[in-house]
Amino acid sequence: MLIDADGLVVGRLASIIAMRLRGKHKPMYTPHVDCGDNVIVVNAAKVALTGDKRKQHKFFWHTGFPGGIKERRAEEILDGKHPERVLENAVRRMMPKDSPLARGQMTNLKIYAGAEHPHAAQSPQKLDVAALNGKNHRDA
Repeated sequence: MLIDADGLVVGRLASIIAMRLRGKHKPMYTPHVDCGDNVIVVNAAKVALTGDKRKQHKFFWHTGFPGGIKERRAEEILDGKHPERVLENAVRRMMPKDSPLARGQMTNLKIYAGAEHPHAAQSPQKLDVAALNGKNHRDA
């Protein structure tokens, strides 16, 4: 499944991707079985954040050392070296927590910041997320 993330809202897109990775859109869905699809996301650097989240939303992590709390704004990540990590972390946080099943399902997700991807030989089906709901897409 191929998704073009240009102008799509991060949280809504992550929710749809997590559902497809788990296989919840299929009638044969079973919670303990990996029956999801492979998902390829292109243009992840062009995702949209609603409101003023691009400048105000902060991501925190800890280095493991005393006083080692770090923060980075969403704008710095999206304009930085790995903008696809915003979407990847949003999807990861919507998967089942701390399970081998979720780690295996996350290997079926491929995210690319640009428009090119090396999976053209598999001829993935395109999913138009913007057409599913009007709130899924933001104009710049």
